[in-house]
Amino acid sequence: MPVKSQPRPSSSKDELKRANVASTAIDWAKSLLSGFVLFLLIRMFVVQTFVVTSGSMEGTLLIGDLLVLNKVAYGATLPKTQRRLPGYTEPKHGDVVVFRAQHEPLDVIKRVVGLPGDTLEMRNQQLIRNGVPQIELYVKHSDPNGTTDSTEPRMSAWQHSALVPDPSRPQEYKPSRDTWGPIVVPHDSVFVLGDNREESLDSRFWGFLDRRRIRGKAEFLYYSYDRTRLAAFAWITDVRWSRIGERIQ
Repeated sequence: MPVKSQPRPSSSKDELKRANVASTAIDWAKSLLSGFVLFLLIRMFVVQTFVVTSGSMEGTLLIGDLLVLNKVAYGATLPKTQRRLPGYTEPKHGDVVVFRAQHEPLDVIKRVVGLPGDTLEMRNQQLIRNGVPQIELYVKHSDPNGTTDSTEPRMSAWQHSALVPDPSRPQEYKPSRDTWGPIVVPHDSVFVLGDNREESLDSRFWGFLDRRRIRGKAEFLYYSYDRTRLAAFAWITDVRWSRIGERIQ
């Protein structure tokens, strides 16, 4: 007697398969979303990347250097506010920092040379802090014999407001690129300079930097290539391998 074959439960298997696929897709979506949110939080509050696009820090940083910015050090800024999270340190002399520029809406990198209360001056390219000439091994002079007696009007105006009185020259203060001061850095501000002194638009020209504008401290290079080359795929063919992983000092 022939035996009837039982119908295959194909519909239930298909439903189970679809349910597994949907569950897997949801799990992947959750993982991707969690990873993206974590990435945003890390970028917003912990670290950020920065690309050097000018030669104002040559001697220390080159055009095409890609660096990691430590936002935890000084405390990250809360979005859409001027409030900051607590940091574990404050800016120090010699720190290389990235900040939102005061003269145009972009991020800039310079070196901190003056802190609140410091008396600063420059005499023929020699930086003097609190009466002590500074030894700055990181400084590069690309145009040491250039014009030094030309005065930037904005520079003169802001420096007069912080000028240390000198009765011997009450009307003769004419700051130039290489000779200015003495001035006192005000509360909650810093004074920054580029290491490539003759090619840097810095605090000598646009004034003291509000501490709240600092994004973070530049820590190390994670990649570097010769961005000045016009060759295609220079970021692959002109890598500066020896600079990768270098700490910024």
